[in-house]
Amino acid sequence: MPTRAASEFARVHGHAPTGVWSAPGRVNLIGEHTDYNDGFVLPFALPFRIAVAARARTDGLLAITTVGDDGRPQRAEPVPVESLEPGRVTGWAAYPSGVSWVLRHEGFPSGADLLIAGDVPAGAGLSSSHALQCATALALLGLAGVELDHQGAPSRSQVAAWVQRSENDFVGVPTGLLDQTASLCCVESHVLFLDVRSGGMEQVPFDAAAAGFDVLVIDTKARHSHSDSGYRERRAGCERAAALLGVRALRDVSLSGAPNGSADTSPAGTGTPVLDDALAALPEELRPLVRHVVTENDRVEHTVELLRAGRLAEIGELLTASHESLRDDYQVSCLELDVAVDVSLAAGALGARMTGGGFGGSAIALVPHTERDTVGDKVIAAFAERSLPAPGLFTAVPSAGAGRDI
Repeated sequence: MPTRAASEFARVHGHAPTGVWSAPGRVNLIGEHTDYNDGFVLPFALPFRIAVAARARTDGLLAITTVGDDGRPQRAEPVPVESLEPGRVTGWAAYPSGVSWVLRHEGFPSGADLLIAGDVPAGAGLSSSHALQCATALALLGLAGVELDHQGAPSRSQVAAWVQRSENDFVGVPTGLLDQTASLCCVESHVLFLDVRSGGMEQVPFDAAAAGFDVLVIDTKARHSHSDSGYRERRAGCERAAALLGVRALRDVSLSGAPNGSADTSPAGTGTPVLDDALAALPEELRPLVRHVVTENDRVEHTVELLRAGRLAEIGELLTASHESLRDDYQVSCLELDVAVDVSLAAGALGARMTGGGFGGSAIALVPHTERDTVGDKVIAAFAERSLPAPGLFTAVPSAGAGRDI
């Protein structure tokens, strides 16, 4: 993909780019809707990437071109970087423009020609938009002479926070830190155990293939979008519940009474609320949201414990329980996701769940390698029986995070 981005840049602009930077999409193994509640997540990067070929401009303009599978360039209207403000750019170009806007405020205001090419499936809940934003951030920083992991460069966590700010404040979508951090910080053959509140990270070995399993991704083709879904309402409900309980975030509600994490970080004097007591104190409409977040954090921690112990085959029940909670309590599943999960389990998967924010997108299934084709065939047949569009299937392999390619 980086080579394609470089060649398309030369075709469009008549000269080579200064460099090419790319960032991957991600699968979240478990830990959904916990990131904006200061909780725990467990993603890994996919081999699919968005690449940004870039060259600085001297006129202060940001000119963005994207090239799709058909090879046709689609150009956004060039805009002065100094005039970028929320609402100034809409549509797909708002995502890279928002990154430029944040970097301007961080002291990196230069204009640029950007050409975008990629193979992360759009609308599949695999974080194509965040891959685009992360690759754009690295490209614009690179043009300013700043390469990640070099002395004096911002940390990957800092860049993730800048990308989050660009989406929250410029694009207007209130996402958490899961996707940006995954795209920037994941490494090959590992899942990233991230404590969103503290920023603490652990790279946990995850080599499903060596253990005889595949992580089958089922792109249901039910289009996923945070901006036109109930994502915003779910987040607002969690914030309301936390306020009513007198805690900083739902991370501070415990399943068993012990604090979540290394210390009790709930406000002084309140202690750690226990889930059952918290549910009894809340309006009925907020209880399912809280129950999901608290139990999901617990599932993430138990999954990590099993992976640390080399017991990968035992995480299946936790994956399935996560889906049931997302379906029944958080209510972010849909027909296509439920069919993918139910059929996968019936066909021999050890566990299955929707991945990503929901309302469409993709599901994952942990499948013995010998049953991968059988499970995939049965899922395809089940979609056909229900007159649903044929799903896309691929095996996910934990891959490297964002970086410079050329």
